[in-house]
Amino acid sequence: MTTSSTPSHWAPSGLAEEALSARFTDLHPALTKRQAFIESSRCLYCYDAPCIKACPTSIDIPTFIRRIHDDNLDGAASEILDANILGGSCARVCPTEILCEQSCVRNQGDECQPVLIGLLQRHALDNAQFEAHPFTRAASTGRRIAVVGAGPAGLSCAHRLARFGHDVVIFEAEEKAGGLNEYGIARYKLTDDFAAREVEFLLEIGGIEIRHGQRLGDNLALAALTREFDSVFLGLGLGTSHALGLTGEDASGLMAATDFIKVLRQSGELNALAVPRHAVVIGAGNTAIDIAVQAKRLGAQTVDLVYRRGEEQMSATHHEQEIARANGVMIHTWARPLAIDVASGSEGGDAALSAMQFARTRVEDGRLVDTGETFTLACDGVFTAIGQGFDDASLSDAHAAGLAREGAKIEVDEMLRTSLPGVYAGGDCIARGQDLTVQAVAHGKLAAEAIHHDLMLKVEAA
Repeated sequence: MTTSSTPSHWAPSGLAEEALSARFTDLHPALTKRQAFIESSRCLYCYDAPCIKACPTSIDIPTFIRRIHDDNLDGAASEILDANILGGSCARVCPTEILCEQSCVRNQGDECQPVLIGLLQRHALDNAQFEAHPFTRAASTGRRIAVVGAGPAGLSCAHRLARFGHDVVIFEAEEKAGGLNEYGIARYKLTDDFAAREVEFLLEIGGIEIRHGQRLGDNLALAALTREFDSVFLGLGLGTSHALGLTGEDASGLMAATDFIKVLRQSGELNALAVPRHAVVIGAGNTAIDIAVQAKRLGAQTVDLVYRRGEEQMSATHHEQEIARANGVMIHTWARPLAIDVASGSEGGDAALSAMQFARTRVEDGRLVDTGETFTLACDGVFTAIGQGFDDASLSDAHAAGLAREGAKIEVDEMLRTSLPGVYAGGDCIARGQDLTVQAVAHGKLAAEAIHHDLMLKVEAA
C-alpha cells in the first residue's frame, strides 16, 4: 500500500489558496455571547443529570452550563478542565450527538432538541481569561513517571500526574505532540493549530518534559523505562492500518486514509497538495467520513464512499453521514471490494490505479454474502479506512513480551494496570471503551489516579 507520500499521477486541484482555506474553517461556527446565554438557559440543571453519566470524562455539565448563564466563563472553563484537560478539542471532535446530547432530557417530549452541550463547552473554553494556568502542582513527591505517547491518553495522564506532584517524562515518536488531535482529525474540525495550542496550555502546569523522536520498540525499550522510572504509562495508540487483502494493493493511488489525513493536517499550502480527481473511500467510520469530505473540499471531482453493510450498521454517526452528503460525497452501501484495476501497460510497484470492482452484498442467515452482482467505479485514488491495528513492534523487547493481551491489545484491570508491575496502559492500545479522543482522555486520567494511589501506598509502607 502506498505510504504517506502522495502518488505522482495525482495533481493539485488548481483552486486558489484562499478558496481552499475557506473550505477548511470551523465545521460549526462558535456561539456568540448572546447565543450562549440563550442556549444555557435551556438547561434544566437536572439533579441526576444523565448527560454526566454519558460523558466518559464525567464533566459536571449542568454546573458549567449554569456558570455560563451567570457569565462566569472562567469558572465554567475550570469546571470542564478539572474533569477533561483536553476539553477544548473534545468540544470540537467529540460525537456529542451520541453521548451527552443524546442523553439530554430535552430530547424527551415535544421539543426533541437537546441542549447544545458541545458548543457551550467550546464557548466557555474559548472565551475564558485565565491569568495563569488554572491548576497548580502539589508538593513534589520525588517520583518520576514515564508516559509513552503524547496523544490524548498520554497528555491527560501526564497532566493529572503533574497535579499530584509527580515529575513526568513523555516519550513521543513524532515531531509534534498531540497524537490523533495533531495528525489524525479532519482539518476542518481542529483549525488554527488548536491541537498544538492546547498542548502548550496543558504543559503550563510544569513538571512535564516531552522527548520527541522516541519510539518504543525502536530506540526505546520498556525494560529500560521500568528500571529508570517509578511507573510507566503506555498510551500507544494504533500504529498500523488494515489492508484490503486484494491483489494489486501496492498500486500507486491506493493509500490508508490516516496517511493522507496526516499529510493534509501538516500541509502549509493546501493548493500545492496533490489530490485524486476521482476518489473512492472504503470504510464506514468517522475516519472514512473525514477523508471523503476533505478529498471533496480539496477539489476532487467525485468522491464515492463504499461500505459492505447498510447505513444503520455504519459506525459513523448519522450526523457525520449527513456532513458527507452535504459535501457531495456519494455513499454506496451493501458492496465490498472485489478487485483493483490498474491502468493498461502499468507493471509492478509503479502500477497506477484506474478502477475498483465491487461485489453487491446482502445478509443471508445472519451472514454477509455476495449477491452475484458486481459494479465498477473508475478512480485514480482509493483511501482505505477499514480500521487500524496495534503495532506489535512497539512491544518487541523481552520485558514487553510479558504483557498479557486481550486479543491483539493490552489487557488491563479496572484501574488500567497491566500484568507487569508498575506498568499501566490506556487509549486505543487497550480493548476497553471506544476509540474516541474523550475516551482516551478518561483513560489517562484514571491511570494517573491509579499510579498515584499505588505509589503513595508504597511510600506509606516504606
